[in-house]
Amino acid sequence: MEEHANEGVSQMVVFMMENEEFACSINNVQEVVKMVRVTPLPRSLDFVEGVINMRGEVIPVIDLRKRFELPEAERTNDSRIIIVEVQERMVGLIVDSVSEVTRLPDEQIQEAPRQVAGGKTDLITGVGKVDDRMLIILDLDRILTTDEQVVLEDISRAGKKLSQNQ
Repeated sequence: MEEHANEGVSQMVVFMMENEEFACSINNVQEVVKMVRVTPLPRSLDFVEGVINMRGEVIPVIDLRKRFELPEAERTNDSRIIIVEVQERMVGLIVDSVSEVTRLPDEQIQEAPRQVAGGKTDLITGVGKVDDRMLIILDLDRILTTDEQVVLEDISRAGKKLSQNQ
């Protein structure tokens, strides 16, 4: 009975970037961690901040501001890394802050207008309306192209070698 009550409702992790509220499905989120030191890797993609080591696993970290071509911002105590699963790979996403987990009925999700998220509408599944707020919903499976996924795999391998040599 409980299962039917949740049909048509998505649970979303809500986070901020550039004074806009974004969301992604909680099903993709492994955990949210405070900002930690990210080890930069030379000759990486411009939006890849580097790697972090979480419990022995090397995880590539993406700066979502750079990915969406938003202006850089100073990291604060509110900055977070959301650890998500993208195409069966763990990736960290740096965001300005994480505010809540919310339930969003599917009928409150609409197609994304062109002018949101720096014009990167191909990375967005839609926008959700919660009261008087608009949430930009990310499509995490599209956040990386196939070529970028290959590069991230190489980054993970390089990061593992780097952490083994330290």
